[in-house]
Amino acid sequence: MNKVMSNKWIIALYVLPALLLIAVLIFIPLILTGYYGLMDWNGIAAMEFIGLENYINAIQDAKFWESALHSFLLALFSTLSLLVYLAISLILASKIKGSDLLRKIYLLPMLLSSVAIAQLWIKVFNPSNGMLNSILMALGVDNPPAWLAEPSIVLYAIFIPILWQYAGFYILIYYAALKNIPESLVEAARIDGATPLQIAYKIKLPLIMSVFKVTIVLAIVGSLKYFDLIYVMTGGGPNGASEVMASYMYKLAFSSNEFGYGSAIGFLLLIITLIVTVIVRKATATKEEIQY
Repeated sequence: MNKVMSNKWIIALYVLPALLLIAVLIFIPLILTGYYGLMDWNGIAAMEFIGLENYINAIQDAKFWESALHSFLLALFSTLSLLVYLAISLILASKIKGSDLLRKIYLLPMLLSSVAIAQLWIKVFNPSNGMLNSILMALGVDNPPAWLAEPSIVLYAIFIPILWQYAGFYILIYYAALKNIPESLVEAARIDGATPLQIAYKIKLPLIMSVFKVTIVLAIVGSLKYFDLIYVMTGGGPNGASEVMASYMYKLAFSSNEFGYGSAIGFLLLIITLIVTVIVRKATATKEEIQY
């Protein structure tokens, strides 16, 4: 018994530094964010306790809910794009010629910073001499749109580089999962006369479904808290047409010096993300996982 207790204390000592690090970098900042949301504070002067006023104002804030809608639209497009990434991974895993080169090309965006990607796509979307509009004019389009200046299309234009940025990440995950499928199963299916499409649909996809469910959660959570590329490309404009929850929070806290209100928005973003994550996990869980 003493030996068992001794081992537990040793294990606790090894785990303690990691727990302290998690507490300092994650839990304490989360608690402080919720606490600052109860204050009227500009980041410099003394804080004034105002209770839940910031949270109530946030719930009644039309701009906040508009930015939330944009974040959910990004989450929707990110989730749908997973099907495209999965299809590409199935093709790459089928030993086509040049698959190694293609896999490396898909990973290139992961090597670039978000700021570099934003600057690259700003030039692509440039209305006067950008590559995209140059192609459209060459195809006979007389007045191609100003992609980042028109409120009706700017949000969807920004989705393109975001989805391009993370394509390699998800393709790599699916490719690794597909390569872990025993080749004997695939060969047995071929011998039985299964077509490549049947093998993909009835053998490969069921075996990597758990990985696919995880990527759904990653895509949704990542989209709800996405910030950097949108802020660099448009700053949430024009007139809030590309604003998301994270960029709206940043503007309130660091541009308008409404740190209390910005903290409340940030804490609500955390709560919304947690709720959505739980819902998605419940919706994608199997019967065995629910019982467990």
